[in-house]
Amino acid sequence: MTKRALYGALGGAGATMALTGMRQVLARAGLVHESAPEQVVGRLEDLGLVDDWSKGSRRVLTVAAHFGYGVSIGTILGLLRRARGGTAEEAAVGSALGLLSWAFNWSALLPVTGVHEPPWKQRSPKVLLPILDHAFFGAVWGLIFRSRNS
Repeated sequence: MTKRALYGALGGAGATMALTGMRQVLARAGLVHESAPEQVVGRLEDLGLVDDWSKGSRRVLTVAAHFGYGVSIGTILGLLRRARGGTAEEAAVGSALGLLSWAFNWSALLPVTGVHEPPWKQRSPKVLLPILDHAFFGAVWGLIFRSRNS
């Protein structure tokens, strides 16, 4: 169990780095606006909890939130994933688990904390990007987890 959690966390860190790279490419193409960690820090700003923080400190907080989320989700996925399959299977299962994490976080956690409304109340095609993010994250996580969990 400890080994799965550790490899899940490593997969989460690696998948977060891959997602960050993908997001940078999409941002340059004008397809990405504000990420979930940026929205969370924005909510903290709305509540006045980071008013005395510098812009650089807020950026560090955003990056820490991004990696903290990725590593945490990776750890949980590692604990959930007990079997080990082939490359395609692990990418597919990882994508499904990534979508499961999206469903919980975007439908329950983020709306409850006031970061944004649940997806079924949003009226923007931008609601699709987090779904793609989580599927991509999960696929990369699955491949990393498989390679480390031999």
